[in-house]
Amino acid sequence: MTELLWIVPALPFLGAFVLIILGTKLSRSAAAFVGAGSVGLSALLVLLIGVNFVPTSGPFRQVLWQWIDVAGFSPSFGFHLDSLSLVFIFVITFVGFLIHVYSTEFMAEDEGFARFFAYLNLFVASMLILVLADNLVLMYLGWEGVGLCSYLLIGFWYEEKKNGDAARKAFIVTRVGDTAMAIGLFMLFDAFGTLTIKDILTQAPQVWSVGSQTAMAIAFLLLGGAVGKSAQLPLQTWLPDAMAGPSPVSALIHAATMVTAGVYLIARMHVIFELAPTAQLCVGIIGALTLLIAGFSALTQFDLKRVLAYSTISQIGYMFLALGVGAWSAAIFHFMIHAFFKALLFLGAGAVIMVLHHEHDMFKMGGLKNKLPVIYWTFLIGSASLAALPFVTAGFYSKDNILWLSFAGEKGSIWFFLAALIGAFVTSIYTFRMVFITFFGEAKTPIGHHAGPRITIPLIILAVLSLVGGFIELPHTLGHLELFSDFLKPVLPSVVLDDGATTGMEWIIQGVTMVLSLVGIYLAYHFYLKKPELAPQLKSSLTGLHQFWFTGWGFDSIYDRVFVRPFVFLATVNKRDAIDKVYSSIVSATDFLHGVFARTQGGILRWYIMSMVIGAILILTLGLLL
Repeated sequence: MTELLWIVPALPFLGAFVLIILGTKLSRSAAAFVGAGSVGLSALLVLLIGVNFVPTSGPFRQVLWQWIDVAGFSPSFGFHLDSLSLVFIFVITFVGFLIHVYSTEFMAEDEGFARFFAYLNLFVASMLILVLADNLVLMYLGWEGVGLCSYLLIGFWYEEKKNGDAARKAFIVTRVGDTAMAIGLFMLFDAFGTLTIKDILTQAPQVWSVGSQTAMAIAFLLLGGAVGKSAQLPLQTWLPDAMAGPSPVSALIHAATMVTAGVYLIARMHVIFELAPTAQLCVGIIGALTLLIAGFSALTQFDLKRVLAYSTISQIGYMFLALGVGAWSAAIFHFMIHAFFKALLFLGAGAVIMVLHHEHDMFKMGGLKNKLPVIYWTFLIGSASLAALPFVTAGFYSKDNILWLSFAGEKGSIWFFLAALIGAFVTSIYTFRMVFITFFGEAKTPIGHHAGPRITIPLIILAVLSLVGGFIELPHTLGHLELFSDFLKPVLPSVVLDDGATTGMEWIIQGVTMVLSLVGIYLAYHFYLKKPELAPQLKSSLTGLHQFWFTGWGFDSIYDRVFVRPFVFLATVNKRDAIDKVYSSIVSATDFLHGVFARTQGGILRWYIMSMVIGAILILTLGLLL
């Protein structure tokens, strides 16, 4: 079955091609069949490949053709399947398929129906290329492909200026990181003479020692690319504005594809980061700071989707924190579980927004618990998993793993642990603040229509996965079942625990985590359901801090003053482009001389004779004088 690997990305590409060429001629049902069906077939094929894949037998490499061969630079168009890439393509295709099915109803009345599915298919195909690529050039093709598709999908409703602005912001901010990554690829080729991932990871420990300056520089450049795509500090500002796109787009970008690309890059190139411990430490620091900054910002938002956007930034921060402490498998496990519950939450939020006449403000919702029972219960399950409700949710097992390893791992520290712990506490507050405001209390906006099965069935499937998905990786205290970590062992090294780590200590940390999670839920209940009059009082007493967090800690304002305004000022000064004046002057001089010489060719014989006489006189005169 592995020989059919190339079909996995080919099917979404084919679907996108058909929809681009024939989209306007296809009926909506046909366009939906092509869009969702192509991704569904890819998901089915991934399941068949996964059943037949044995990690211990080694990776599978499939070269389709030689892509480039210039002066020793010869990357192929080839795919590499191992346990890491298999996890990613499973999440991308399976969650992507559910999002496609959901979209067939959510976007049913939109004029750009076929165009929307063409973009979605291209997005999925690009992400599959990114994670299956056997060399960094092909990975970079997928990397830029998801960047392009994010621009197209975020600005899908381009008639509104704010949507176009959000799309451009996402495109430009991520280009900053992409440029750093490209420079890193140049340096890797200079060091190894190849960009094949396997060759680099094999040769790197032989060429560089731990702490090598070259390894350090390359690791930081790759980290620059990762923080851009994964919306981590300091390039996190694009993601909240990306909510301008349709809700299925938010689910796809934030759960299964684009924002996890940085996590994949660091995990795939883990050998480079292990040779650059300072860079790996910075990965952890960036993750810790990002999860706190985004978590506190989520506490203050009123737009339902922006709460989830900041939550995504925060949860990706947990993954970066895990990567930074060497808990590679824990980061990937949280990626998978996060894909389930965050896709569920975004799709649930989209359903709520749709039935409430596209109302985004949570404080204009309320009273939906009994009116939308399926959406409520599935959204509640996703929220419980996000808040890491103990024992019964998948999010508890994936997040608890990171908390434990950030403390007990050899590269962990008390500071990483405290950041993760505070982040977990804040997460439980803003998550259930969102639940209580949206679904409880008095109804403020009438329901337009109820969601159909193409919306509710994906929600139910994702809700089940958000509950049971965590049982494949149980902590030592609950049975030490590590199916997921064992599956990834051939690719990612196991985390090394500190000598003082004991099962008793793990019990204590789990207990503290559980208590804080439950306390956070209770605080949300107390302030937003039991005594909702307290919330405005708390907000007014912390007006300045509330506004600071609401605006994302002022990063947009800083970047506006440091980068945007100076650039706009220089562009205004140079509005007529001084450089172009040089070339326009040459054009003007040429045009003038053309006019002068054209007058000598008027077709009048007497002027020709007079010119010849004058010329002869000048020649004779010069001859006599010289």
